[in-house]
Amino acid sequence: MPELPEVETVRRGLTSLVAGATIDHVDVFYRKMVTPDAEVFTAELIGRKIERIDRRGKYLLFRFSGDLTMVSHLRMEGKYDVQPKGSPVIKHTHVIFYLTDGRELRYNDTRKFGRMRLVPTGDEAAALPSLGKLGPEPTDNTLTLAYMQRIFGKSHKVVKPFLLDQSKIAGLGNIYVDEVLWLSKINPLTPADELSADQLATLRRNIIDELAQAIKGHGTTVHSFSTAFGEAGQFQNHLHVYGREGEPCERCGTEIVKIKVAQRGTHYCPHCQPVPLEALEALTDD
Repeated sequence: MPELPEVETVRRGLTSLVAGATIDHVDVFYRKMVTPDAEVFTAELIGRKIERIDRRGKYLLFRFSGDLTMVSHLRMEGKYDVQPKGSPVIKHTHVIFYLTDGRELRYNDTRKFGRMRLVPTGDEAAALPSLGKLGPEPTDNTLTLAYMQRIFGKSHKVVKPFLLDQSKIAGLGNIYVDEVLWLSKINPLTPADELSADQLATLRRNIIDELAQAIKGHGTTVHSFSTAFGEAGQFQNHLHVYGREGEPCERCGTEIVKIKVAQRGTHYCPHCQPVPLEALEALTDD
């Protein structure tokens, strides 16, 4: 699933390609993908200008003229691209926004999991509770150490699924959680409330910096992610631990291992990220 850096990369690409363009008409080929129903969805967009494209967590927010917003979630395999008028339509193209300048903004999704919803601008959180419950964005201004100390101190959940919870911090997914925990030398099985103030400060800094670097690298392509220009991301070349099971740790040379934590594949270094005693005892009992 695209995480914050990938969605931000798509947002920036789409902004350069279609911001300011006007919708002539829309075709919806997979009706379950849009809300309200396809007839209303397409009628509402005719003649509207794409004023800008925002992002909140992993959601894209297309801001149309007339105070209308399309909330778009790419889910597992969703992609946008822009094609010249009349280009062949591929098998997994499910929505086409025809622009008045003759181009076509297309949404492609091999799994059909992506969703688009039209809502009055300003009502996004009320219409989509999951959007309204998102935690702060991982930036210096929005993700404070005081906030992290407060939310981590309230939970004994292990830190890997805690960080995957979008209501805690917006935008983190499996790849970047593994990366920031490795950078912070924190084992993914460590309970959130057992992290020290110094560990939280280090984790906060690494979350902010790593996601910023991933955005500069145009995101990570592990399976099928591509930018709005149809290009692969570049940050996969800079991953330290994710997908590197069996390879030596860059810091100490210990073999990276992969385990399941909360049903998610999880990568860490046993030497740099030692298993906490509580988790070790549970593993030994099993």
